[in-house]
Amino acid sequence: MLFCPQAPSAVVMIRPHHFFPNEETKQDNHFQTKAQLDKAIVSRKAYQQLTQASEQLTAAGVKVHLFEDQGEQTPDSVFPNNWFSTHADGRVVIYPMYAKNRRKERRSDVIELLKTQYHVQDIIDYSALESQDIYLEGTGAMVLDHIEKTAYVARSKRVHSKALLEFCHQFNFQPVVFDAQDKHGVAIYHTNVLMCIGHDFVIAGFEMIKDQQRQAEIIQRFEQSGKRIIALSEQQINAFCGNALELQGSSGRILALSATAYAALTTAQKTQLAQSVTLMPLDVSAIETAGGSVRCMLAGIHLAKR
Repeated sequence: MLFCPQAPSAVVMIRPHHFFPNEETKQDNHFQTKAQLDKAIVSRKAYQQLTQASEQLTAAGVKVHLFEDQGEQTPDSVFPNNWFSTHADGRVVIYPMYAKNRRKERRSDVIELLKTQYHVQDIIDYSALESQDIYLEGTGAMVLDHIEKTAYVARSKRVHSKALLEFCHQFNFQPVVFDAQDKHGVAIYHTNVLMCIGHDFVIAGFEMIKDQQRQAEIIQRFEQSGKRIIALSEQQINAFCGNALELQGSSGRILALSATAYAALTTAQKTQLAQSVTLMPLDVSAIETAGGSVRCMLAGIHLAKR
């Protein structure tokens, strides 16, 4: 099996027992559903869907570290990629979170598992920046190109330039910051709903980067790095087509994405992606009511095994 720095072969997933769209995040997360929902039904479906998704990934050869969240104070705990990230040099980062109830998602048992089963050299904890109203919501706020050492970031309340520059300085990433908006002029709340970077491809809603020059510069960066460009429409972004993650399975690289996203991709786009990865649609429709999808649910582990 070839090692691909962009495609982790292991992930952390959090199975929620009391899932429901987060009231504290709906102000700037316009991907959250506006419909009235039955809490018990949505919670049960989310539990079942995450369980099934973890089983599908495991069957494909991805190592899934599955944690339980039985608390009722952390409605977004199913999205662990926002509060920590891991890096091939052995470092783990803990991030400052915008919504107060999301800060409760950070778990010492997840960090301890990483220390026990992987080579962890250092823990970089930025969470104290919350006291200064400085936030950087992990690989939601940043979409990282681990090969080119570039951090793509759409400006929002969820990312502060001070924290971003500190991360990029410490990890030797170049920040590429831009504005992305929907047709109503509303800023995209997390970069990872807009863009997915694979080993040799990128799928993104480039049209939502309204500054044409900046849009062209970003596309050119990807082309120069040899990546296949697959442009998504705003409608496809709203169907979570950009919120996918490339993973290393036992039989090659796969692209984990939601069934919603898979249905919204065109036949031509699926054919293009199939040149690089096996598409793995996962039904997470209940979880998508909270405004995030498959990529948000997967905290990739880029650490070396012990």
